[in-house]
Amino acid sequence: MKVILQQEVKKLGKKGDILEVSEGYARNFLLPQKLAILATSTNVNTVSQQKASEARKAQRMTEEAQVLAAQMSKIEIKLPVKTGEGGKLFGSINTKDIADAIMAQHQLEIDKRKIEMKDAIKSLGSYVVTIKLHPEVSAKIQVHVTAQA
Repeated sequence: MKVILQQEVKKLGKKGDILEVSEGYARNFLLPQKLAILATSTNVNTVSQQKASEARKAQRMTEEAQVLAAQMSKIEIKLPVKTGEGGKLFGSINTKDIADAIMAQHQLEIDKRKIEMKDAIKSLGSYVVTIKLHPEVSAKIQVHVTAQA
């Protein structure tokens, strides 16, 4: 019996897959649990249209992320901070500080969880920080940490 999975089923397949399963498995488990529907021609057409729509949406999201990455690669952020002797910072600069600076200086709202840093910044200087905009797209920005006047 041919069925179309409505959601992922372990060891069987992912959502939208068209599979051949035994009649008993389909009638006693997949169909009553709403995990699958029968693979009629109308259902197959509906699923193919949904997949095409999702693919177009994913493509659009990737293109938007690439445009944003091009804009972000030109961004430089200046962070004036209080320093002690030898250029050591009082505290450190973390992803939240960088996200707040991007919002204040360039009016771009970036989630702090998308900013990737190996360690918190603890001294003066210039640093390159990576921002993950999309699973396939990332941008690098310059962060200049300067002593507060």
